[in-house]
Amino acid sequence: MTSPKPVFAPMTPLQFWVAVAAMGIIVVGSNILVQYPINRWLTWGAISYPVAFLVADLLNRRFGPRAARKVAYIGFILALAVSVWVATPRIALASGLAFLCAQLVDIHVFDRLRHQHWWRAPLLGGVAGATLDTFVFFSVAFAGTGVPWPSLLVGDLAVKLAVNAVMLAPFRALMWNLAKPAA
Repeated sequence: MTSPKPVFAPMTPLQFWVAVAAMGIIVVGSNILVQYPINRWLTWGAISYPVAFLVADLLNRRFGPRAARKVAYIGFILALAVSVWVATPRIALASGLAFLCAQLVDIHVFDRLRHQHWWRAPLLGGVAGATLDTFVFFSVAFAGTGVPWPSLLVGDLAVKLAVNAVMLAPFRALMWNLAKPAA
């Protein structure tokens, strides 16, 4: 038996631009923070970036995958443009590529799992997205630079996965208020 097709709330222009701004702030902030290692295996960006998956998942739940992808595409363009000025061009490119790939994977996985237990879609979508994001970002941003990126990759991924799990609490708190589907 298949689940009924969900009815999604229409996204207003204000909601759209607030979501794009939130994504942009998270990505640009993370691009700045990834340039500051905490130690040999972790950067500050690993702590801030998983919030982007929370935003995408809330959008996906309330407005559907099409709206979440639209926010990801526009957020990608804006964040890439701003990141060129606040980070190195290589980090901006790596971040943009990793962000877009990861968000699209997260949105797809979330949508496929939306009718299962409430926590599966955001958890597994976030794990898939964070894993892809981390491998794409670190290999493009730091390969051949002398930066110990494999150890940073492992540390950042571990923290991103932990933060992703912690993001289940705000997702649950917000999903029936801010992100309640239309029907």
